[in-house]
Amino acid sequence: MSDPADELALTIRVAGASVLATLTRTFGSLQLAEDAVQEAALAALRAWPQSGVPRDPRAWLLVTARNKALDIVRREAARPAKEIAASYSAPERAPDIAEAVIEMTQEAGSVRDDILRLIFTCCHPALSPEARVALSLRTLAGLDVAAIARAFGVPEQTMAKRLVRARQKIAAARIPYKVPADSELPERLPAVLAVVHLIATEAHSPSSGDAVTRIDYELEAIRLARLLSDLMPGEPEIISLLALLLLTAARRPARTRPAGAGQNGAGQDGHEPVLLRDQDRSLWDHAMIAEGTGLLAEAVRHSGGAAGPYQLQAHLSACHSTAASWEDTDWERIVSLYDLMAALGANPAVLLNRAVAVGERDGAAAMLAALDAIDGLERSYLWHAARADALARLGRAAEAGAALEAAIGLAPTGPERRLLVRRRQGLA
Repeated sequence: MSDPADELALTIRVAGASVLATLTRTFGSLQLAEDAVQEAALAALRAWPQSGVPRDPRAWLLVTARNKALDIVRREAARPAKEIAASYSAPERAPDIAEAVIEMTQEAGSVRDDILRLIFTCCHPALSPEARVALSLRTLAGLDVAAIARAFGVPEQTMAKRLVRARQKIAAARIPYKVPADSELPERLPAVLAVVHLIATEAHSPSSGDAVTRIDYELEAIRLARLLSDLMPGEPEIISLLALLLLTAARRPARTRPAGAGQNGAGQDGHEPVLLRDQDRSLWDHAMIAEGTGLLAEAVRHSGGAAGPYQLQAHLSACHSTAASWEDTDWERIVSLYDLMAALGANPAVLLNRAVAVGERDGAAAMLAALDAIDGLERSYLWHAARADALARLGRAAEAGAALEAAIGLAPTGPERRLLVRRRQGLA
């Protein structure tokens, strides 16, 4: 028999964002929706141990949260008018409940998916680009503040303050959670694409916990990218992002393997990570690779030769996904693609990946020099791990061990730490 608390946690993780998005569309208030979902979750913790887990937990949560939201609206309506007006930062009038009813029954613009709709509304141009992406990741993907801070390369406390300021600005400016008009969609597209891409990044490399991959995030990112492609057909960066996600997801079957006997490298699902160079490429989803490469070719046709950042990343992923082996990879082309990405803007992560590719093309000494020329990655476990690889290939085992020790201390998840520990043991 399943544990009610575990089932609730699974429901919140898998369906919580869609419930929140539907309620936000229905009532026009993110804060109200969040409060209602929280109250519904507390109600489930009280009810499910006695009545059992419902057959459709998401439907139960949605209906209960909707009723909780209505209760909150009724309580607010019973308060003195001046108090209501003050709480809504609207001294000229109290909120009109009829507007919520109209919002619930009308559909404006082209967006038809609640989660996608809420991503667009979180990406309102009144917010800074960083705040738009961060708020969407926190609200819709359910990423914790530490994961979002890692994605932006800032301290956790800094990101927490940004999220608070973003919510305060939404309340002060009375930014509506409504579907943007079709003419407004292109302006908000870059931030929306960034949200979808970062959800996929969290799927590929979870920022916390003991999971090697997050399949639920991966599937959600692909679903949202397909919705965007249907919404704005022919947009090259949307097509490129979808191609990138498919090419990356195609390699997932080979990215983990069951932990071997006597090894301490398993994640919570009993699997350990496998580096790209060591993956069994026969396990890759070659139909998905074919779809991804076809979409990339389509994106190239629509872009007219002006490749954006997602198209460049898709080309990089295609180089890896179509190579017969690690040794057969076209490292010259990969270095050139990273050069183009670096030209779009200084990015230490791009320079790190470029340095690794340089190492495959020109050797370990060139790799180490390229790594040591990068500023700002002293707190990156990947940078230390890459230096360890270069140092080990140069026969400098003691220095490689020290670099691996630094990487182990900085790695954010259990599987990554255990992989690095095995590499350190291999040096001995």
